Amino acid sequence: MVQKQREKRKIVKKGKWWFRLLKRMMKIRYKPPVFCYLGKPFEDGSIIISNHEGTDAPMALEMYLDRKLRMWGAGEMNSGVIALYRYQTKVYYCEKKHWHPVGAYTFCLIASPLTNLFYKGLNLISTWRDVRFCKTLRESMAAIKRGESVVIFPEDSSKGYLSELEGFYHGFLSLAKHLLKKGVDVPIVVSYFQKEQNRYLFDEGVLYSELIARYGDHDTIAAHLLERCNELGRMPRSKAS
Repeated sequence: MVQKQREKRKIVKKGKWWFRLLKRMMKIRYKPPVFCYLGKPFEDGSIIISNHEGTDAPMALEMYLDRKLRMWGAGEMNSGVIALYRYQTKVYYCEKKHWHPVGAYTFCLIASPLTNLFYKGLNLISTWRDVRFCKTLRESMAAIKRGESVVIFPEDSSKGYLSELEGFYHGFLSLAKHLLKKGVDVPIVVSYFQKEQNRYLFDEGVLYSELIARYGDHDTIAAHLLERCNELGRMPRSKAS
């Protein structure tokens, strides 16, 4: 029988005082979710993969989950206001959120400086699609060895943030492979934030070595985890409460 647990609803005091103040102000927008574990709660030092759901999933984790976390974020989010402005207007608001360009450019004149300050408080691990990804792996491994879980949002969001995810990028599996070569067999935890129910579901973690033994290659593993992530998204309240 599946064991199900809930995290206590509380605000976690993470980061510097000004960052905690920002999060306190954002309580108006982001309400405390219910955290449900389908099995044992994940171990510290895990890789957690999740749908993104705009800003809602990351903020639910950062503001209310009382665990040690580091999140992956696009390198442009950690590269100053100008780079962030370009990323938010072109990629985030236009390509992923489908805003009109004029609205995105105007809104980000105010939003990007504030977002840049917030991202500094988040202490994101920057990700890149070039040789700088090696730094991502090193920083992620250091975080996991310190007992911090690394949260990764691997969904293919080229069509926007969809409730039914269509694909996973393999960066999180590259990290798991890198860790195993260094002697760390990391658990991978599938999770899904159900925005309408304001509920975060966490599957029980599975060691990377077990996934390799069972499925053989990264393409097959990613397809299996994608399917499981979507299953969590469709799970009714009666089965995860």
